[in-house]
Amino acid sequence: MAFTGGQMLAASLIEQNVDTLFMIPGVQLDWAVDALRERQDQISLVVPRHEQATTYMADGYYRASGKPGVAMVVPGPGVLNAGAGLATAYAANSKVVLLSGNVHSHGIGAGYGLLHEIKDQTGLIAGLTKWNARADDPAQIGPAIAAAFAQMNAGRPRPVGIEVSHDVLEARVGEAGSDTSAWRDAMHPAALPPLDMEVIGRIARAIDEARLPALYVGGGVLSANASEALARLAHKAGIPVVLSDNGLGALSDRDPLAMNTLAGRAVFEHADVVIVVGSRFMNALHPSPSWSAAGTRFIHINIDADDLRAPRRAAIALQADAAVALDALADAVKPREALTQAEARGLKEWAQAQIDRVTPQIDYIRAMRAALPEDGVFVNELTQVGYLSRVAFPVYSPRTYIGPGYQGTLGYGFPTALGAAVGAGGRRVLSITGDGGFGWNLQELATARRYNLPVTLVVFNDGHFGNVRAIQKRVFGPEKQVAVELQNPDFLTLAKAFGVPGVRANNAAELQAAITESLGENGPVLIEAPVGEMPSPWHLMRLQPMPGVKVPDAGPHPLSSRAGL
Repeated sequence: MAFTGGQMLAASLIEQNVDTLFMIPGVQLDWAVDALRERQDQISLVVPRHEQATTYMADGYYRASGKPGVAMVVPGPGVLNAGAGLATAYAANSKVVLLSGNVHSHGIGAGYGLLHEIKDQTGLIAGLTKWNARADDPAQIGPAIAAAFAQMNAGRPRPVGIEVSHDVLEARVGEAGSDTSAWRDAMHPAALPPLDMEVIGRIARAIDEARLPALYVGGGVLSANASEALARLAHKAGIPVVLSDNGLGALSDRDPLAMNTLAGRAVFEHADVVIVVGSRFMNALHPSPSWSAAGTRFIHINIDADDLRAPRRAAIALQADAAVALDALADAVKPREALTQAEARGLKEWAQAQIDRVTPQIDYIRAMRAALPEDGVFVNELTQVGYLSRVAFPVYSPRTYIGPGYQGTLGYGFPTALGAAVGAGGRRVLSITGDGGFGWNLQELATARRYNLPVTLVVFNDGHFGNVRAIQKRVFGPEKQVAVELQNPDFLTLAKAFGVPGVRANNAAELQAAITESLGENGPVLIEAPVGEMPSPWHLMRLQPMPGVKVPDAGPHPLSSRAGL
């Protein structure tokens, strides 16, 4: 029996242990969708209402479960719509596979104006993935998918893409010859170099000899499942661990040595050796390192050699898997208490005192943390409460905090939370958004209801693009605002229209009660939280505040009495 290309695709996904596919059908995918229909006992099909949500959901699925998220869309506008989620997955180092249809294989690049044709779809996908390929024969589909998964799992995790034309999905294996040798090569990507123990020894000596060594960890520590090794190293040497936005959860916030980036400012002022692990360590708006100071030795450990290079100033650079390197360092360093327990506690209290001044955001954050179970997943967004949450929302374990990465994609949060709910195995997902960002994907209330997903969505409603308004007022003057007012629906009526329970919370106490009550629901709940203008939290963000943001005097911290660099 000769299999169609569509059947080869379905079988190849199953061979890669894919059990969930986020997809929207269309004419160029018909033969793949029919093959998936035949295998519904092995692959669940999750169909959102917008192609943008397919890749967002795949990203959330990966980040909550650790299993690759797979999305499938039609060519052209389908790929373009899915691009936003793919870009976010790339920025967040997520294992996501994009399967896309293509126009007839004999018309690719010819400009015939075929349905859904765009000029260079392959080039577009290449710009959003670490590796991509096109299968031009049904016999190539299996090897191409195997190669895609091999490439995705090698080195730094990032999305990959596979394109298959509709005539290839319809054709049967054996109707045409095919050379698959290229796929055999791609299925065996280059391995990382062996761990250089001489370099490990140099790093360990630098830690042992430092007055105050510090660790700065990014999402690479989470991707490598390196939390245990990180904790072992930090506790053995008494090293403070500064958690980047992408690294939240790598060490529990309950750990005395776990520091947010605000506390990290005090640590970095006095650290003479900083070990950066699994982080790009770059300023968000300017091509410069997150921190630079004369007299500080920076040591970079990263699985990606590109993140060891200039403009970073690495006294020692090591390309390695974070878990392997941290484990070796934990064996190599000498036991000590580089940062005392009293200093660690005082630093956290110093940072928290500054955070506590930003109200009402901190009140809402405390309410959310109190209501959400510890194993629940918090999906942050680009909203005033969300910005402060980056330093103020306690995270206790890996894969329970999801942020937008450097892409900062407004509106990503709700569809990403839906994918997280699919991957989280029944754990409650708390998704927050502003009314502006919610407008990007509010139609996905239908998806939440259709699949009965345990997502509690909080919409902070101020009737504006709140952060844009705040920037306009700060930079150009209080009366110079434009294009920031929103015409919103009645959110509770909207929720009801989709069959989703909805409630309004007028303050932090009501929000905590509403989230707590939502835990008893089997499916989604929407909570509207009407808010007014809020004070800016930006002076508390990142190791170095954004240029032009006034930073109030924070007062002395527990390291102030230490000798400076």
